[in-house]
Amino acid sequence: MKHLHYIITLILILSAGIAKAGEGMWIPMLLQYNEKEMQEMGMKITAEDIYSINHSSLKDAIVLFGGGCTGEIVSDYGLLLTNHHCGYDHIQKHSSVEHDYLTNGFWAMNRGEELPCPGLSVIFLREMRDVTERILTGITVDMSEDERQAKIEDNIKKTIAAIEKETPYKVSIKPFFLGNEYYLLLNEVYTDVRLVGCPPSNIGKFGGDTDNWVWPRHTGDFSVFRVYADKDGHPAVYSADNVPYKPAKHLDISLKGAEEGDFAFVFGYPARTNEYLPAVAVDQEANLIDPITVDLRGKVLDIYNKYQEQDPKVRIQYASKHASIGNGWKKWMGVTEGINHFHGVEKKQAFEKDFQEWALGARNRYMYIDLLNNFEKNYKELEPYELAYTYMAEAGLRIELINFAGRFAKLSEVTKDTPQEDINRMVDNLKTTVKNFFKDYYEPIDREVATMLIGEYLKAQPADFRPDFLNDIKDVDDYVDKLFSKSMFTDEAKVKDVLDNFKAKDTKKLANDPAMKVYQSMIGFYRSEVYDHIVSLNDNIDRMRRLYMKGQMDMQPDKRFYPDANFTLRVTYGKVEGFKPQDGKTYRHFTTLEGIMEKENPDIYDYVVEPKLKELYNKKDYGRYADKDGTMHVAFTASVHTTGGNSGSPILNAEGQLLGLNFDRCWEGTMSDLIYDPDICRNISVDIRYVLFIIDKFAGARHLVDEMTIVE
Repeated sequence: MKHLHYIITLILILSAGIAKAGEGMWIPMLLQYNEKEMQEMGMKITAEDIYSINHSSLKDAIVLFGGGCTGEIVSDYGLLLTNHHCGYDHIQKHSSVEHDYLTNGFWAMNRGEELPCPGLSVIFLREMRDVTERILTGITVDMSEDERQAKIEDNIKKTIAAIEKETPYKVSIKPFFLGNEYYLLLNEVYTDVRLVGCPPSNIGKFGGDTDNWVWPRHTGDFSVFRVYADKDGHPAVYSADNVPYKPAKHLDISLKGAEEGDFAFVFGYPARTNEYLPAVAVDQEANLIDPITVDLRGKVLDIYNKYQEQDPKVRIQYASKHASIGNGWKKWMGVTEGINHFHGVEKKQAFEKDFQEWALGARNRYMYIDLLNNFEKNYKELEPYELAYTYMAEAGLRIELINFAGRFAKLSEVTKDTPQEDINRMVDNLKTTVKNFFKDYYEPIDREVATMLIGEYLKAQPADFRPDFLNDIKDVDDYVDKLFSKSMFTDEAKVKDVLDNFKAKDTKKLANDPAMKVYQSMIGFYRSEVYDHIVSLNDNIDRMRRLYMKGQMDMQPDKRFYPDANFTLRVTYGKVEGFKPQDGKTYRHFTTLEGIMEKENPDIYDYVVEPKLKELYNKKDYGRYADKDGTMHVAFTASVHTTGGNSGSPILNAEGQLLGLNFDRCWEGTMSDLIYDPDICRNISVDIRYVLFIIDKFAGARHLVDEMTIVE
């Protein structure tokens, strides 16, 4: 197969400036091809300043935080900033009624008070290499998809093994452009990461689910951690002897603020986009799957809200769960609304009409002629299986009891031939799982959720195509009552008792539990009736999408293409600017502390304003963090293409200095994972000056600001 890198490079060289400002998630090692455009837009540094393997660069200050967010190093002592919602799970784990860090915040006034976060890691990218030719060696056009994938996996395995011999770093290889290119990543992983500080949720999560994904925002969405290393600066497991990590580069922080029209760029780890999907796929996701997920999650959140409002302990227990479910719930509402308002499916269909005419225009394009018809056929066949999977995930496994029982499935299947040391290892891991589960479990919530979800599951899925346990239900209320009453998995003491001195003969106690039977019924149905079809159809779709990607590039040689996000480090850039989402509605690019006071409502938890914050506002005691207009800016928008995973990413100015932390997108532009509209797609960032104001003036943790390099 011809190597596409040279084609893409040629496109980048010939078409600089053609892509619309704001759109695109660019590979850092190829950023020299974007440099001219970025500098014409206002950037005052070079591509080499952003990404280099020859000297320290901005990339050395950027981390993949916890596997799902981005963070940035802001001092020579490993101090790290990310979003409050990115650190939320670890803040919640350290919280209790006695030490309610979610409500009250937390600030370590010295390094001895910083809190270890077991299981949390950060990853630094040390180098990226193009290995496309090595990975596609031996690939031919007449291979089946299974043969192709097997050959690629073998090439990846051999390449990683060879590179591992010459590097101390963790080696991985990821596909780009839907498998038309492959890049190797050399990463360094640090696992001693400690919580340093976080504001109260009434600052860090101000506006809650009501404001989530919506502009204007007034959320101080940040938290502070520190990375530790051994005395030589290398990764090490947690130890009191570890020392703060000394980075090759940390970010300078600008107090100049973000002005309308300023160049800005985000450097981080976007998770997943699908910009090159066919119309039928966009329609299926936006108008079938997403609405089902939104409906089910919304009903779960209603139940959570009712109980959380009644009991402070339950509020803490379910805070992280609520945030996780709620984030996707509101986003997917926005995706559906945005796609339909933007007429995204129709625009895709119009492009496909042109593509089909182009494919028919020359004999050497024969391989593209049936693509669109085959997409329609495969996605139609996929639909019932995607629905079955969606209901299993959102209606079945969303029930905590069932999900928890499933953690024991492997242990329930051990036999007398399983070595006892293997059994003991599983048991030890499960004992930790049990402790964590019951710490944040409230059975009345789960019972009500189960009753609602099982009822929805029964109504939505046909009797001849669903797990068998559903067909045994005559009365949902009675079924749920017996399920919870008879299962051991609602009782911590009973579960611990089974795990103590567990032997292979004890598997029946697990296998016969009613919650385990429900779990196995769902998984059995999925494995026997759903999984193979999804895999087979998606294999076909993946092959077609790879060809469609190449076809789009062949058809549009003057267009600059960027690869979809895949949790690798990317640079995205645009301008600081507001937007006009509807006729007669115009948003400016920033919000201020005054807006927090306008939203204040002591009767609604999400809009409670901290007394100390109100005091600082009344005195206008903003210190050096006020804008030149005298106000305290809180958040701002820019036309920079971001997605999940970019949470916590730094947004930087023309000099590469930190302006703020990306934390969200506007509601009207959440469809940007599928279709990007430069007029309304905006990322939302908390202003770094507000972050420093909260750390210094609100929390009294000036020692943390003193660690940072501040540019007045």
